[in-house]
Amino acid sequence: MPTTKTLREGSTRKRAAILAAARELFLADGFDRTSVDAVAARAQVSKRTVYDYFGDKQTLLKAVVDTVGQSLITTIRRTLDDALTGVTEAADLEDALITFSMRISTDMLDSAEYTTLRRLVREESGHLPHRGYNSLADTPDEAIADRFAAFAAAGLLDVPDPRLAADQFLALTFGVALDRLGSANATEDTRVRPLIVEGVRTFLRAYRTA
Repeated sequence: MPTTKTLREGSTRKRAAILAAARELFLADGFDRTSVDAVAARAQVSKRTVYDYFGDKQTLLKAVVDTVGQSLITTIRRTLDDALTGVTEAADLEDALITFSMRISTDMLDSAEYTTLRRLVREESGHLPHRGYNSLADTPDEAIADRFAAFAAAGLLDVPDPRLAADQFLALTFGVALDRLGSANATEDTRVRPLIVEGVRTFLRAYRTA
């Protein structure tokens, strides 16, 4: 069971070093074969420091997964800003949403961070808080919903329920690709793009203002 002891916040540099070392070892050797001693040695800190900062190995694994998830959330928010900020005309929505979706399906889904998250969640699920543990949770959906709400306020979309619209957008684009192809990574599979494009168009047929 993860520890319930009070943990130290400690040095940001040491914390980052421990997380980086643990990530490398969990990926290379797996959770069971990775020792706290090995993490401490690679991070160049004492074993006591690892325990003081993270409590136990399970809590450390969760922290690694959560840190990777937060990095991906930052990527999603940055991509939303890059692709969708400044859209003021309904006619520009299709290209902007396709650009956003394709950036996610290449820059993010083909990234080392995303690969790391998938591997750790798949291979070490028995050591995480619950099977299928998702450090991203609902944050990406909520970020997209916020952007759709802004488009609705600007009169570009008719979106009574922004969160539902975000869920439907993801289902029509990435969800269809995952169901049909088993992946939404457009870098690995050129068939992803046509599915995403048609998904965006279907979404806009439902939500674009007349």
